[in-house]
Amino acid sequence: MADVAPVEHREGSQRPGPVSEAIIPVESIRANAEQPRKSFSESDLAELANSIREKGVIQPLILRPHPGGADTYEIVAGERRWRAAQLAKLHEVPALIRDYDDIEMLEVAIIENIQRAELNSIEEAAGYRQLMDKFGHTQEKIAEALGKSRSHIANLLRLLNLPDSVQSMVRNGKLSAGHARALVTALDPEALAKSIVGKGLSVREAESLVRKEGKGRRPRGVSKKPEKDADTKALEGDLSAATKMTVRIDHEPGGNAGKIIITYQSLEDLDLLCNALAGMR
Repeated sequence: MADVAPVEHREGSQRPGPVSEAIIPVESIRANAEQPRKSFSESDLAELANSIREKGVIQPLILRPHPGGADTYEIVAGERRWRAAQLAKLHEVPALIRDYDDIEMLEVAIIENIQRAELNSIEEAAGYRQLMDKFGHTQEKIAEALGKSRSHIANLLRLLNLPDSVQSMVRNGKLSAGHARALVTALDPEALAKSIVGKGLSVREAESLVRKEGKGRRPRGVSKKPEKDADTKALEGDLSAATKMTVRIDHEPGGNAGKIIITYQSLEDLDLLCNALAGMR
């Protein structure tokens, strides 16, 4: 085991507690199975490995003691640096050791990757879903912990409703997050995704394609609104609870626009709503 030196808690870190700086053998480090980032570009790793050969690992990995074994550590943040260090034939890497629990480890892993813009939108959404399914986080709690808006969390989670083949296109960069959001309401997202990639369509063109698809499949004289997804319904519930009024969200299929309808029961309610909106200016 490498020598571990305790350091004082740094202001702004996730929570109070002991922090240790250490030089850790790479073979004593294990990848985090819950790591939100699943894809690592070989060319990017090779480029980072070349940099590490020249300058070393400048930013320490963040590790925690491995729950399953002594003198081993689990990566909280920095798996890309760990992989590149192995390519560069390094035997040891600098690290900060924190005693994170499972929830904190996942939160920090997501935060670190988001701050570095290293997660694609599907990986980011999958990380949020992990926090909700495994640890009981609400969308509001995730938004607060990660400094994101509630709508950002909800919009990303919708992408997980897309077929696996479409999610793969987002993961490998063939489709952007904007393209993917447009496809959430499509009747046949897989076919449209192939068309978007094949024709190199912009996000606006993709949104138009989805709207045309919906009109083309709808019988004449019938105007049927698509079923609202669970996230939209949850957001309606949140807004209704916050305003003490009935709130309905009508989102334009395949687009980014829509409308919010708030139903008030009295002039007093209307006055309270107007005052609340005026205070947001």
